[in-house]
Amino acid sequence: MDNPLLNQRLQFILELDQLKQVQRQTLLLDSSRRENSAEHSWHLAMMAIALAEYAPPQSDLFRAIQQVLIHDVVEIDAGDTFCYDLAAQSEKASREAKAATRIFGLLPAPQADELRSLWEEFEAGTTPTAQFAAALDRLQPFLHNQQTQGGTWKQHGITRTQVMQRMAAVKTGTPDLWNWLLQVVDDCVAAGWIRP
Repeated sequence: MDNPLLNQRLQFILELDQLKQVQRQTLLLDSSRRENSAEHSWHLAMMAIALAEYAPPQSDLFRAIQQVLIHDVVEIDAGDTFCYDLAAQSEKASREAKAATRIFGLLPAPQADELRSLWEEFEAGTTPTAQFAAALDRLQPFLHNQQTQGGTWKQHGITRTQVMQRMAAVKTGTPDLWNWLLQVVDDCVAAGWIRP
């Protein structure tokens, strides 16, 4: 059966398998290996469900789940950029925009536009939904670093200032968790897992 639209969708689905090969800096909780970007995205989707009551008003839970599942698809081409690597961060947007054009372009036009729009909304971070999704994207590796006694914070000599800059999205995207986060950061500094 010749079905061009189905073929395009299947090609996109098969392409997504490559996200399982993109290694992130974040360690699994047992510290046995680094997580991949597909695992990260799944974990964020589950966090969105579990932490839905902490989302800001006017946020759309289903759309947030879509965003966290799609936000790192561009890493198939662009790779994962370590959040504390400022030099690599400066080129990230252009690499990812090019990747978005190719990867979402595998889909039929209306669906490609819809997924690209979700990704762009997440990247812009101006809607309550995108702010919630971004907060989750910050919280997940934060929790992993806290649970692995500093994990990549210790490995890269990350400071409290760097962590607080990275975690600023939590104050907007999950404001009810901000005071909890500040206490955990202080505890991690006291434990020597984050440099003062």
